[in-house]
Amino acid sequence: MRIDENILKNIRKNIRRAKKSSFYKAHFAGIEAGDITSEKAFQSLPFTDKDDLRNAYPLGLSSVKDESIVRIHSSSGTTGTPVIIPYTRKDVEDWAEMFKRCYETAGVTRADRIHITPGYGLWTAGIGFQAGAEKLGAMAVPLGPGNTDKQIKVMIDLKTTVLCATSSYALLLAEEIEKRGVKDRIHLKRALIGSERWGDKMRRRIAGELGAELFDIYGLTEVYGPGIGISCEYACGMHMWSDYLYYEIINPKTGKIAPEGEIGEIVITTLRKEGAPLIRYRTHDLSREMPGDCPCGLAYPRIDTIVGRSDDMVKVRGVMIYPGLVDETLKGVDGVSSEYQVMIDHLNGKDILTLFFETPVTGGTEIKTLEKGVEAAFKKQVGLTADAKATSMGELPRSEKKSTRIFDNRY
Repeated sequence: MRIDENILKNIRKNIRRAKKSSFYKAHFAGIEAGDITSEKAFQSLPFTDKDDLRNAYPLGLSSVKDESIVRIHSSSGTTGTPVIIPYTRKDVEDWAEMFKRCYETAGVTRADRIHITPGYGLWTAGIGFQAGAEKLGAMAVPLGPGNTDKQIKVMIDLKTTVLCATSSYALLLAEEIEKRGVKDRIHLKRALIGSERWGDKMRRRIAGELGAELFDIYGLTEVYGPGIGISCEYACGMHMWSDYLYYEIINPKTGKIAPEGEIGEIVITTLRKEGAPLIRYRTHDLSREMPGDCPCGLAYPRIDTIVGRSDDMVKVRGVMIYPGLVDETLKGVDGVSSEYQVMIDHLNGKDILTLFFETPVTGGTEIKTLEKGVEAAFKKQVGLTADAKATSMGELPRSEKKSTRIFDNRY
């Protein structure tokens, strides 16, 4: 995404605002907003990372007086100190407006009934989906996560038409609907799926079993929450709301801007956020910029579907592996379902990679043939030898939140 003078003006304004926080006052010591007069000058600014935000706990990111904070949200904190993000009234309204835009891009109207399964509370997901629905004027049905029996009953009884979920939970619901034989009683037309990456096989399974058109929605707690970008009916990347944020795609190792079309890490700078502005924030999400205009006519720039995270990339025998690479490998193997797990261990002085995958295939000979086929595809695509292990459908874990695909047990 190229910087123009209007974006630079907003970035300078954002830097002035950010430096009212104790974190950015120290982080940008010696840097003045007026120094940022070009794209090159902007790219000389230091990155902000999640560890920086953790170190700012609890409210070191706040750029406003406490009286102006109307809400806080937080990361889960499961891997350390949580990140606390304060929101002003305008931040909340801007987020709802972006989310409304997401619904409209997905073809959702006021006549729809929106079934919301992501969690509420300090996490941003549930309340973001609800605020956008209310801003649009559609009926919000705020179920939250869990209680699959109730989820399906409400889908049937209230005839909800739009599902909001993580890909893992959407798959779980789709499998349960199929298992219970109630697909003809489900009225879903669209599903907005976010929170984690997912492959083509998983996408096709969910769409087929739910009978719904799927849309990727993007976001993260540190930058408002879900709703800062979404795919359109043409499913050729996610439109990013560039009037609210500026993004870069960088090489995660060097920090330099990645060549157009090359996979890299998304870095986001907010342009309007008041409570906790962020400048050059490393999301660790991996994607690439989509060149050219979208057939849908939206003028907003696009990034591709998230293929993984730079902090999820692992090196095995000198080769970098991430979930999108495994998805791409399994996509071309008939008889392999969407669900898999990679286990990496260090035994007898060498790294061992085991790839578990689900399949509807039964029978010893057929299973062995399929495992050999997966091993050959993995060797060809990734360049590593894997020990492929078939499991029956539904055997690998399902989650109401995010699913972990790669487990590195070497350390």
